[in-house]
Amino acid sequence: MPEDLRGRGVDLLAQVWPLLTGTDGPPPQLRVTGATGLASPLPVPDLAVGSVAAQLAAARVLREDGGPLDVDAAHVGLAFRSERYAAVDGTPAGLRLHPLSRFCRTADGWVRLHANYPHHRAAVHRVLGQDVEAAALDRTAGELADAVVAAGGAAAAVRPAVAWAASPQGRAAASAPLVALRRTADGPPRAVLVEGVRVLDLTRVIAGPVATRTLASHGADVLRLDGPALPEDPAALVDTGPGKRHAVLDLASAAGRRTVEELLGAADVVVQGYRPGALARFGLDPASLAERHPHLVVVSLSAWGTTGPWADRRGFDSLVQAACGIALECGTAEAPGVLPAQALDHATGHLAAAAVLAGLARRRVEGGGWHGELSLARTAAWLLAAPRRAEPVGEPADPAPYLLTLPSTDGEVTVLAPPGSPRWSAPARFLAATERPAWRDRG
Repeated sequence: MPEDLRGRGVDLLAQVWPLLTGTDGPPPQLRVTGATGLASPLPVPDLAVGSVAAQLAAARVLREDGGPLDVDAAHVGLAFRSERYAAVDGTPAGLRLHPLSRFCRTADGWVRLHANYPHHRAAVHRVLGQDVEAAALDRTAGELADAVVAAGGAAAAVRPAVAWAASPQGRAAASAPLVALRRTADGPPRAVLVEGVRVLDLTRVIAGPVATRTLASHGADVLRLDGPALPEDPAALVDTGPGKRHAVLDLASAAGRRTVEELLGAADVVVQGYRPGALARFGLDPASLAERHPHLVVVSLSAWGTTGPWADRRGFDSLVQAACGIALECGTAEAPGVLPAQALDHATGHLAAAAVLAGLARRRVEGGGWHGELSLARTAAWLLAAPRRAEPVGEPADPAPYLLTLPSTDGEVTVLAPPGSPRWSAPARFLAATERPAWRDRG
């Protein structure tokens, strides 16, 4: 296999393997065919292949399977842009960026806005009025981003990579491991098959849902809970929800708290994708979970990391690209640019799935509870530091062989099948308001 195809997919897997397993043993041999089609000035193909390989390899450890690991790079590249292929009865249904989620020129450069949620759009308009582009020209990028954030929105000034690396948040993100996995509680070994692992999904947007849809493809019973105040975009759930059940639960209510405690008592895994500290008032932060439910494997994803001045700031893939220097690396002299996919989200999601599977494998042998941490900013740091190898340019992969059609009550759902793991047997299922969230029998 040519080295330029194999690239850093091998090296990324080798880097995260000791972090996941706690050993110095080598990862499985990785064999890659094809090309991802994710052309970029940065080594996006290596990040994509390596992150998918990590979760597939971790699943093999849990299943006690051996042998070389084969990865279809074309499938990986399509999966990293899976929202493009989601459809219901042939009508596109994947998540699309709102027109206000864009770069805006400022008095001294550029700012990136995120406005996919109504409350984030409202924050932008509170700061800039209705003529956003004209008003932005009167503000500096840093001051404008801070003002939008202070108003309850989400934004980031476009910075060079060197400026981000020297900033307090850039240093904090880069100092963390790419995947942190540590023991948090004592307890006896606890074995569970990957088929039937119970995963409580407390995530939103892309990275966390990618992690949990990946676990669902491996056979996990994934139950996602959303609060009633800020419902997720249904279009996003067509793409990120296959294999899962979705329920609305008010954690602020006594009944909601009782229900979630019952679920936690019988769960194996909790995956969190909210800002650090956002779930603490419900007793669902990692430390509280380790105290009350020491058997759990908890994996937390965030945009900026858990330390530093931006730890509790709202963040999304596009904003991390802007802040950390990726937007300028991918841009031109005229304007910033973007990666060929929301690769920080997807890669971090696959690495989070790897952390869950590795935590379950270690719990089976070492016992106790486990906590994994990842962030989009740390994934971005890896991407910016990795050697830049050009992937051979070829014809775009035909998605047809990788598409999966699933029947639903709303029509025929089409999604991109998961890369390398078993295919889902059902689309996202939404529990009725009268249906109490509960785990399936393990069978």
